[in-house]
Amino acid sequence: MSKNIDLSGNKKYVVTVYILQSLFFIGLLFMPVIGVVINHIKEDDVKGSWMESHFTWQKNTFWYGLLWYVISLVLFWFFGWLVWLVATIWYFYRIAKGWIYFADGKEMYT
Repeated sequence: MSKNIDLSGNKKYVVTVYILQSLFFIGLLFMPVIGVVINHIKEDDVKGSWMESHFTWQKNTFWYGLLWYVISLVLFWFFGWLVWLVATIWYFYRIAKGWIYFADGKEMYT
């Protein structure tokens, strides 16, 4: 899957998206939206490289996280808080794991 092409300029986008996703935890709820927009705009630039797996990982984190947060709102009166808590732990785990793999120069499994 990895190509031997210079992608050093695109590394900043992977880091930026991980930062934007992390800002969710300090109340900047719209930041992950900006991150997923960056993923979709720049995805052609990383096709075939090891960073493509991070873009896919980040997009899946956003979209599945959004799904689970919406479900927690719908179920608010019926243990929705528990769904929200589990979704938050899962979201944090995905950001941390992705960032660690990226720092180590590893592909994410998707």
